[in-house]
Amino acid sequence: MQGSQAPNEHETVGAYALGILDDAEATAFEAHLATCEWCAQQLDELAGMEPMLAALADLPGSGTPTIGDSLSAKPAPRMAEKLVDEVVVQRAQKRRRSFFMLAASVALIIAGPLAAMAATGGDSGGGAKVEAGASPAQSVFDKLPQKVSGTDAATKVTATVGMEKKAWGTEAVVKLNNVAGPNKCSLIAVGKNGERETISSWSVPEWGYGLPGAKTEQAKNPLYVQGGAAFTPDEIDHFEVMTFDGKKLVQIDA
Repeated sequence: MQGSQAPNEHETVGAYALGILDDAEATAFEAHLATCEWCAQQLDELAGMEPMLAALADLPGSGTPTIGDSLSAKPAPRMAEKLVDEVVVQRAQKRRRSFFMLAASVALIIAGPLAAMAATGGDSGGGAKVEAGASPAQSVFDKLPQKVSGTDAATKVTATVGMEKKAWGTEAVVKLNNVAGPNKCSLIAVGKNGERETISSWSVPEWGYGLPGAKTEQAKNPLYVQGGAAFTPDEIDHFEVMTFDGKKLVQIDA
């Protein structure tokens, strides 16, 4: 890079090139970038350096000024040192986040079955009666204020869509009954303007969901799937449950 060192407020270009800014910071920098030729030039020269800097950050002696001398696209004085230091910090943060996520996953694996099932008095043989708790999607469904339902005369699939207006659009949960598997399906919102938005997608295992004559509780229970659309509820004309190969299983008027 040529010219004098940039003012401190322009050093965000390094963090932006590394992809370590949060959404708000990245948006603010992009607004600045649109009017700053110096930052645009820096960003062009720094493009693609993050993987190399990440590798350098793991080497002994990383973060020293001599690293800048080894780069084919030489940054401004002290810029390489700052960039590598940022990578070191970011990678340490990622390792900590990964550890906590792993710990949380282990806790959920251990606690999940206990939270999802309640054991009551057993029969004379000493066995326990196990009752499944509501899934997160079902809990949301039960609280949604607006619900619409539909049943297809040909496929016999029944669907109820619960929805609620949000600042970003519509939160929706679909409850499906009498759907056979194996299959892959999507819930699609069709707007009054004719536009289509996929709210969620899922797989139906071979045993199906919400089948009244099924032999297992797993197959008798309905399926709940949660998602969202950019449409607001008053912009939606109807919902469709479609298979991935284009078959409509059921339509639900909004």
